[in-house]
Amino acid sequence: MKATRYYRYGPPDVLELQDIDMPAVGDDEVLVRVRAASVNPLDWHFMRGAPYLVRVVAGLSRPRASATRLGADMAGSVEAVGTNVTEFRPGDQVFGGLDDRGTLAEYISIHQKAAVLAKPASLTFEQAASVPVAGCTALQALRDKGQVRPGHKVLINGASGGVGTFAVQLAKAFGAEVTGVCSTQNVELVASIGADQVIDYTREDFTRAGRRYDLLVDIAGNRALAETRRVLAPKGVLVGVGGPNKGRWIGPLGRSVRMALLSPAVSQRMVFFLARQNKADLAVLRELLEAGKVTPVVDRTFPLSEVAEAISYLEEGHASGKVVITV
Repeated sequence: MKATRYYRYGPPDVLELQDIDMPAVGDDEVLVRVRAASVNPLDWHFMRGAPYLVRVVAGLSRPRASATRLGADMAGSVEAVGTNVTEFRPGDQVFGGLDDRGTLAEYISIHQKAAVLAKPASLTFEQAASVPVAGCTALQALRDKGQVRPGHKVLINGASGGVGTFAVQLAKAFGAEVTGVCSTQNVELVASIGADQVIDYTREDFTRAGRRYDLLVDIAGNRALAETRRVLAPKGVLVGVGGPNKGRWIGPLGRSVRMALLSPAVSQRMVFFLARQNKADLAVLRELLEAGKVTPVVDRTFPLSEVAEAISYLEEGHASGKVVITV
């Protein structure tokens, strides 16, 4: 089978499409024929070994053998199951996310307890593959960290990206009044997925507009904390999801350190988090997808042979929705 691998840190040209052995299927595992997978910022961080904190996990000078795989979410069909597996059977169409990566491949072996469920019948494989990482991140940011409630005023900074397009729709599904911040070219897109107001950051500085919000989900992370606090209500919440990759050592996590230091000294609550995949949250997303309350936004698709091009495009930071790999 073919799979994407990398054996040294660097730009996308370090990626190789290789012929490797089919994965073994243990008693508690499911073999999935991957039909589509999506790429995420996590992929380029591991590919580049940047910030250096990534290398503590993946290997200091070069990726260790267990860290040469990329891809954290997928959709496909079950090819075989282990003797202890009861939830799935060959032929089932599934989707899900993996914390240990490896979905940029034709086949992958997954433990039956992983965050994998039956794929919504109404979604294509490409749409379903775009959901797990970005959808769970948006869900956990809004529901768990932001504690969004009906009637809350929510601002999504970075509303047109992979996480942002899910965050806008989920906030609306939770009954919030949603404002999205994006560039000119994405204003219509963000409005079309349910934002009540859209701010074009090339024409208006949302931190000086005089509006106040109960919750700001900051995906772009491109403004100083003092500026973002200006848009929050006195008891508002700032949830940091991402940010510019500045700093060799901890990169976007530098912002999380500043938030943690400042939060106890101000009336607003500030939290930064990294999402974790789990079946319960994927089930919540599946229910919303099946009800038509959330629809994945796919910007572009690339074949498995062009993963390097896909990650290069994602790194540019202009993707509208998700970038998906067809397998």
